[in-house]
Amino acid sequence: MKTTLDEMQAFIAVIDSGSITAAAETLGQTTSGVSRALARLEEKLGTTLLTRTTRRLQLTEEGSAFLEQARAIVASVEAAEEQIAARRERPAGRLRVDAATPFVLHVIAPLVASYRERFPDVALEINSSERYIDLLERRTDVAIRIGPLADSTLHARPLGHSRLRVLASPAYLKANGTPKRVEDLQQHALLGFGEPDSLNHWPLPGRTDALLHIKPEVSVSSGETLLRLAQAGAGIVCLSDFMTQRDRDAGTLVQVLPALTVEVRQPIHAVYYRNTAVSARITSFLDHLAAGMTGPAFVR
Repeated sequence: MKTTLDEMQAFIAVIDSGSITAAAETLGQTTSGVSRALARLEEKLGTTLLTRTTRRLQLTEEGSAFLEQARAIVASVEAAEEQIAARRERPAGRLRVDAATPFVLHVIAPLVASYRERFPDVALEINSSERYIDLLERRTDVAIRIGPLADSTLHARPLGHSRLRVLASPAYLKANGTPKRVEDLQQHALLGFGEPDSLNHWPLPGRTDALLHIKPEVSVSSGETLLRLAQAGAGIVCLSDFMTQRDRDAGTLVQVLPALTVEVRQPIHAVYYRNTAVSARITSFLDHLAAGMTGPAFVR
């Protein structure tokens, strides 16, 4: 008896989500239904794909080999469905997008409603990751990456740039004084990132004409946390315009040392694994995203 696509999808979902219960939620099925699908699959294949303990599921060697083939089969079916939808000029299916939390909140989220209005047959799945992820492992169709790209195995589409600025709240500057020189920053609370340390290079002149490298008194993992700290008057930060344009327009954040600021533009790319033509879903989303990335927060 041949295995079915539903059984393969159940198997893949269990691996990706880490449990039968989570897989059932993802697939919109019952836990018992997913469990039965796995049992049928193993019976048809005549082998054990997963070893189950009270704490975790572990792939067997046969399971690992079958997973690779199952992913390829499911991907082929999805690609065939995309081609049919593209012929109808009507993108359809699930689109998995990953981006850092600040980009999701400040750029993607405001555009979701208008995108869904134009492309109602595309089911968006938006995930936030502060670190770069493995697109294949996380089954992600497209990721938005800010900063220089290092992974040459990815296809990349440039979307624009966003300037970096050093900022603080008026309340913080009133209480602690406004820096007049770069050296004055040594007397202030500088807020930055725990990792990667490269994010702690600010667009100000440092030693030997390099950018200023700061050692943050408070370090965090997310730019959104830095934004909230700055708004609360906790110190001075360095953030991209796409995060701070509204605050600067409203006067709740002001630029520090504007005359000394070096223009640093962070590139923004969409990256994806595709060896063939880009799917209609990806194209429709990136076109809509690029069209929405306008105004003073972005430069081309």
